[in-house]
This record gives sequence, C-alpha cells and structure tokens, in this order.
Amino acid sequence: MKIQTSASWLALSAASMMLAAPAVAQQTSRDGAASSSADAAATRTAAITGKPQSDGSQDVIVTGTRITRPNLASAAPITSVTRQDITAQAAVNVEDVLNRLPQIAPDSQQTYNDSDGRQRIKLRSLGFERTLVLIDGKRLGTQNGQDVGIIPPSLLERVDVLTGGASSVYGSDAVAGVVNFVLRKNFEGIQLDTNYNFYNHNNKDTIVSPLARAAGFSSPRGVTNDGGRADITLTAGTKLFEDKLHVSGFVNYRKTNEVALTSRSNAGCYLTQQTLNGPLSCGLTPSSSTSGLITPKSGANAGAQFVNNPDGTRNFVPFATGPGNASNYFSGYAYQRPSERVNAGGFATLDLAPDAELYASGIWFRDKSYTNYPTIAGGAVNVNCSNPYLSGTQATAIGCGAGVSSVPITLAYRMGENNDRPDTFINTGLRLTGGIRGKVGDAWTYDLGGVYARNHQDYTPSLATPGNLQNAVNVGGTAANPTCASGAAGCVPFDIFSAGNTNPALINYLFGNGTNQTIGTLYDIQANVTGDLGKYGIISPFAEEGLAIALGTEYRKDSLKSRADSAYRAARGGTDTDLSQDVLEANIEVQAPLIEHKPFAELVQVNGGYRVSKYSSNPKSFNTWKIEGVYAPVSDLTFRASFNKAQRAPTVTEIRQASNIEFVQGGAGTFADFCAPTVTTGPNGVTYGAPIASPAVCRATGLSDALYGSKTLLCSNGVTPNGSAGCAVRSGGFTADPETAYTQTYGLVVKPRFIRGLVFSVDRYRIKIDNSLGFNDYSYYTDGCLRSGGDQFFCQGIVRNPGTGTLFGGGANATTGFIRQGTTNYYTAISKGWDFQAQYALTLESIGRLDFSFNGSLTTAAGGQDSPLQPERNCAGYYGNGCGQLIPKWSHGLRTTYTTEDKKFSASFNWRYVGALTNANNSGDPAIGGTAARALTDYYRVAPASYFDLAFNFAIAKQFSLRLIANNLLDKSAPIVPDSYNISLARNNTIPQRYDSLGRNIAIGTTINF
Repeated sequence: MKIQTSASWLALSAASMMLAAPAVAQQTSRDGAASSSADAAATRTAAITGKPQSDGSQDVIVTGTRITRPNLASAAPITSVTRQDITAQAAVNVEDVLNRLPQIAPDSQQTYNDSDGRQRIKLRSLGFERTLVLIDGKRLGTQNGQDVGIIPPSLLERVDVLTGGASSVYGSDAVAGVVNFVLRKNFEGIQLDTNYNFYNHNNKDTIVSPLARAAGFSSPRGVTNDGGRADITLTAGTKLFEDKLHVSGFVNYRKTNEVALTSRSNAGCYLTQQTLNGPLSCGLTPSSSTSGLITPKSGANAGAQFVNNPDGTRNFVPFATGPGNASNYFSGYAYQRPSERVNAGGFATLDLAPDAELYASGIWFRDKSYTNYPTIAGGAVNVNCSNPYLSGTQATAIGCGAGVSSVPITLAYRMGENNDRPDTFINTGLRLTGGIRGKVGDAWTYDLGGVYARNHQDYTPSLATPGNLQNAVNVGGTAANPTCASGAAGCVPFDIFSAGNTNPALINYLFGNGTNQTIGTLYDIQANVTGDLGKYGIISPFAEEGLAIALGTEYRKDSLKSRADSAYRAARGGTDTDLSQDVLEANIEVQAPLIEHKPFAELVQVNGGYRVSKYSSNPKSFNTWKIEGVYAPVSDLTFRASFNKAQRAPTVTEIRQASNIEFVQGGAGTFADFCAPTVTTGPNGVTYGAPIASPAVCRATGLSDALYGSKTLLCSNGVTPNGSAGCAVRSGGFTADPETAYTQTYGLVVKPRFIRGLVFSVDRYRIKIDNSLGFNDYSYYTDGCLRSGGDQFFCQGIVRNPGTGTLFGGGANATTGFIRQGTTNYYTAISKGWDFQAQYALTLESIGRLDFSFNGSLTTAAGGQDSPLQPERNCAGYYGNGCGQLIPKWSHGLRTTYTTEDKKFSASFNWRYVGALTNANNSGDPAIGGTAARALTDYYRVAPASYFDLAFNFAIAKQFSLRLIANNLLDKSAPIVPDSYNISLARNNTIPQRYDSLGRNIAIGTTINF
C-alpha cells in the first residue's frame, strides 16, 4: 500500500458502523496500491446503491450471488466495512471490527472469562450456527469449530455482511445471513503494519466500591494504564515469469495482556441482589474462604458455617464477610483474558492461459489463552476425629465426641487468591483452498475449487482429581510428622483446620492436568459456472443486458472428533466421540433485467435462485429458494425486495445432542416433581404440604388424579424421600430435523441528483424460523409446563412411569420415568427491524473534503414463540428472563472525517450510540415475565450510552504513515448491572459485549513500505 495515499483511510472511515446496504467487491489494483479517498468514497456509494463503479472491463462479484457481471445491482441489503474503516478503529482482532455493527450480536471473547478463545459471529442475535462465514466467497470452516480469529485485521480488504437468508446461494447455515471476509491477496512489495493499544481508565468509586471494601476486598481509585495489545504484520508479494505468477504471504503476531477484574472499580466484587428489590451485596456464592470454610453435616452444629480463625489459633469463627474470612471468589477472573496468537499464510495465482488461472491459498494459526478459576478444594468428605491437626474445640464443633471415629463435613477451601490455576486453551487451525477458474468464450466463466479446513483445540482444565481430596484430609501421624492414613501414592496431608494453606505440593496433588482434544474438519468441493445469455440474444426487448445464469454443485463433509486422556476422563467423565455428516447440493441462479433506461423505468429486474440439498443425517432432501426484485423509476430512486426460503440442517454436534442418550438419575439440584408434596424440614421433623402444580397441570403430564400429591412421587433416588435429590433427566434419543426460515427484506435507496454526494437507504427485514433447532435443558419443559398451565407442547417433555407416575428408577435405558432435555426442534424464532444508512461527501474548495457516514438499526422484534399456545416473546430492548440477545431497540454509528486536499492528514470523529436496555421484569409484557409482582424498583434499566472515537492519520513520508487513535475518548464507564452472570455470562457487573467496559482505549499504529 502506498503510504502517500494511505492517509485517505480516515477520510472515509465509516468504520465501525458502516452502511447497511449492498456492497460490491472493491477492485484491488495489481500493484497493491490502496484506494484513494475518492475511490473509497465511490466504493461506499456503490455499496449503498449496489451499482459498482466499473468501466465494464472487469467483472465484479457481489456477496449474496455467484453471478459475475459488470454493473450488477444487488436486491439484498449488505453492510460493508472497508480496510480504511478497520485501520481507523485500530482493531486488533475481527471481533473488534464486527462488534460495532448493529446487525451483529456483539460478542466479547476477550472479556469473557469462560471463553475458549474462539471468536464466532451471530447475525441478528440468531446464533453462530445460523451465520455462514466465508473467506473470499468460500466457507471458513466447520460450523462447530470455526474461529474467525484466523483472520488478521491487517489482512482485510473489506468485510461484507448480508443479513437474511442466503441458503439458495451458499447452502445450509446461511439462515441469519452471510459474513464474507475479502482478503488482500494481490500485494506487491514489502509492508510492515504495527499497532499497539492500551486502556487508560480513571477508576472512580461506584456502587460496588463501598460494598467491596466492607467485605474486605479492594476497589481501586485513580488512573490505570493496562491491557496492552500488540499487533504486527509483515506482508510481502511479487510477480514472476512475466507477471504470470503472483505470490504473496504474511506473518502476523498478536499478544494481549491480562486485565484482572479487581483492576476496575465496577468489579471489586460480584454484585448480587438476593431477593426481589432487596439490598445489593457482594456475592459470596459459591461460598469459599482462604481460611477454609467448613460446614458440619452432623451433630449439634449441622448446617453451620465455620472458618478457621485467621489469627493462627486453632478455633473456628462464624463465616461472614471481612478480611481473612470470606474470599473474593472471582478475584482471579480476568476482565481481559491473556492470549497470544500467531497467524501465517500465503496466496498464489498462475496464469495458465489468457482465460485460465490456477489459484491457491493457505492460512495457519496458533492461539493460546488462559482462563483463571479459583483453586478450591471442595466437596463432601469424612474427617477422622483422630486427625492430628484438629484441636479440641474444633473437634467438638464438627461433631466429634465419645465413640465417634469420623464425621461428615462439606469443605470449601480457597487455596490462596494468588494460586488460582488456569484452564488453558490452545487453538490451532489450517485452511487451504485451491482450484482453477477462467472463461470460456465471451459468455461463460467457471470456477472449480475447494476448501480444506481443520481446527484443533487442546483444552487443559484445572481438574480436581477424584478421591484425592478425601485421601488428603484423612490425616494420621502427628502434627509434626503428618501422614496420609490411606497410604495412597503421592498423597500430601491437608491441614484443613488452619487458615492460609497454600502448599504447592498439596495443590499439585489435588488438581490434575488432564487434556481434552477437539478436532473439526471440513472438506468442501465446488463447481460453479456462470453465463451471460445475452451473448446469445436472450435479452428482454426493453433491456440492454441479457439473462444471466449461474449453475453450481457442491460436496461437503463435516466432521468433529473428541479425545481425552485418562486424567481428564477420571475427573470429568464422558466418552470419546467421532461425528460426521456429508451433503450433496446443486443450485441455479438467474438474473433477468426486464426494462432498462426507459421513462418511469430506469431499471426493472428480477432475480431467482433454487438449491436442493441432501444430508447424510436426514433421509429426506430439502430445497431452498429466493425471489428478488429491483425497480428504479428514475436513477435517483430504487426500490428493492428479496424473499428467501432458507433451511439449516443440524450440525454434527446438534445431531449428537439430539440422538445420543445420556441418563442422569437424580442429579443433585435437578427438578423435584412439582406434583409431589412440598417438603419442609423443621425442628419438629419433616412436614408435607400441597404440590406446587395444580391437578390440571399434573394431569397434563400423564399423572392420574389419584396419585396427585402422593409421597411416592418424591424423587429420592436412594435418599430419604425429602425432595432433596432430583428426578431423572434423559438427554437425547430424539430426531433433529432441519429448521426452515422465511426471510423478507424491502428497501428504498435514494441518490438525489440535486444533492450531489448524498446517498440514503432504508431496509425493512423480517426473519422467521419455523421448527427451530436448539438445545433445551429439562427446565424448558418443567417451567413451561407449569407456567403455561398444562400446555402439551411443554408437558410432553415430562415422561412418567406408567402406573406409578414416578420420574425415577427407570435405569440407563429407560423409555419412561424421566424429564427430557437435549437438542430438538421447538417452535419459532423471530427477528424484525429496520436498517438505515446514509453517506454524504462534501468537497471544500481548496481546503479538503468532509465525509459523513451513518449506519443505524431499529429492532422491532427479537425473540419467538415457545409453542402454538404461547404468546410471542419480544425481547427487543430487554434483558433477563431468557432475553439473552441483549438487543437495544436502536443503535447507530455516525462518522465524520476531514481530509486535507493533499491527503497528507485526516481527522475522523465517530459517534457510537447504544440504546437503553430494560429488565424484562419491568417490560409490562407477561410473555417475558413483565408482571406487576415481578417489577423491580431499582437497577432495572441501563441508560442509553454514547461513545466517541477520535482518529488522526499523518502521511509523514511516502513510505511511512502514523496513526493516533482514541476509542471511547471521554473514558465513559460501563453501566452497573447486578447479577450480571445471569444476563451476560460475565462476572464484571456489566454487559461487556455491548459496552466499552474497560474504559478509554489509546492506540498508535504505523505502516511502513520498503
């Protein structure tokens, strides 16, 4: 890229929130030069109108169709993010780029402590399984194992995001839409791109701060600079053999430093609200202490919670908040996970003949990241009363006495807040493509090629080795010379009756390092032919362009294997898996301009597509189709519409979750039969009350009225029938059929000739998925049955034993006596809304140029319907109660860029807006739990948030440019959300996917050409 022109990237940075409009492939010059400011602006105009700036000498590929021809107009809205936009944002990973687009449900694997390091995309919040990801028009990899982190942002030419069904063009999985990453391939020369950014945040006291300090935890104040992220890419390319062979390659290195939860004042402890409208407190659940939390299970103090006195004396104090007593369970969690990634790859094309070209590419990556979890020796154990570490007062407290040799306790001992052992994830991947493409005569083009993709993950958790805890606490000998009474090999005695035990040898004994491997592979072979039948005279009498056609066939094989060593299986159980399915598909597309350049009909065009698919996992084939239309009465005004039927076959993982039977008999904490009597244990013993469910609901589960409220229904599983052990749950044993989506978009594009440089579009989208595939645990059926008053759609998931009506005791191969869970087809999922986008370019005579770009999205529906009898759930603008999409009703981005006339300096200002989110309890909609009884009085609304970004670019010399960027310029703090894990799966008291949770981000970047 020529640095003299690279200053232009900021002039057109409609960056992070680009235009929700048809985008076309930007033509990259053969010498690798970047587009100028004006060229990039023209590309964005082409993106909105769907009419590329082309001289007709080159075909242009539009994402969403396989037809190639000049001046192709798209009927489906596409968002496009250009290279200039990505550079202006100082993006270090693809996740940063996509999170700012309103069309994509933001994800934040880097700020998600439970992440496995892989980055995946969810269009319209409909799940990554429904979003098809492409690189240069071909599949990235498997749906279950793909990782878009394989793509360095510095390698991107642009990203096209097509929302709405595209299965007829690309096959299954394109239900919510398609994300197509277009890479820089025809590069010449040597170029070094570097980027370093860090967080500069002023910690001020929040509502969390006094609660954290009262609990004995820290809450920082003042300015902190942390979370450094480095990204460096070396790219090189050349032409050989009289320009017939072109090769280029790159090496990319990225490193992210950890930011601890405790480094931000909004995350000093986990904020929770234990009761409806109750006070906020620091969550101490699951309870633990670095002094050792001990709960006797027998004797006079059964159920009491004790910790060892941190003053060193061997006596107990009551468990409570305070230094040395309760521990900050989540103190070792990361706000930003540490990771290190290396990417490398290359591209090659060889001209065999004027109309035939061989092409090949390869990308490899290795990523290593860590997730810290508290190192807690915990569980139910028996303590020998002769334990030499046990003092007399402690022995009495836990129930030891005359004639008692051992007592049961529950132990939760945190092995020091600085000794947490990380889960380690090593992700490696390889993607290879190759093929031959070219022309046959003037009318036909062909492309015969394929993709091989392999993703490998090694997961090494910090495992509690079964039995080792019991061996370690069963101590013999003397306090000066303790031994493990069991005599187990390698056993290390565990002094659980004193505070602060952090013995490294003990930790190594208690926690093993088993590893699980997951390997996903994709083989994809495609043959595509396109033809311009206008060359044969097949042209509408009112048009200039003829009928265009695309024909294709495709074979794919998708496999997923899982392997684990003995240490992992001993701790986690499970079995090795070997899953696969293959598919054969064939498709056809047509494009028919009917009228062109006539009065009141500048363009009338219809498009169509049809695909038939046959999956090995399903005995039936299925078909998908599209019908599209474009009508422009004048060149200033274009109407467009697209109708799609898309289908998605279950992934290999979903097939296994649906078909493989796994039986859990009476798992602790699972469902207690709501048709059995309620059980209360008090000072006068056990008492039995009325069932939770009504007779009508129980009747709907197949229970006779005679057994309603019977004690025989209590799910004891060998435990005294008091309801403490759950009923049996069976996963699998079901059929998962393909789901079907019907998507519609209607749009209007305005390009008024009397306001030069202005383009505006608005598009209405509607996605409805029938027979929707998804994983539902047992509570989906039990809660649904109870809440609906006996709806059979839910109640059929409660399968009672005939005669007895019980939900236990059937054994591993039971066909009755359980509650079902697993992947299966349920009812509908729905997404509706409007996309708005605009661009305006203003030339300032002798001063420079101003560019404005806007991208906004209004979500009117996000949710679905659980059964035919239930109301539609609309979660747009709400969170909680199963509204996990976290979709504000309105969000937008507006970027203004000034570029000097000589293009040696540019400044860009971006405004990102995220609309309000309200707790579903306060929605006023009973379908999502918005009833008067559940309404919250505090902490139920997240206010709208505005973020401002500022970027400067200096073209210092022909070979060198410098970038200075501040994202979240005003250092706006993230909103506080109690019980955040229930909402965003994050323990940092906010929603890090949606908000800039770590504060101001400052970046410096350079591009150097050699």
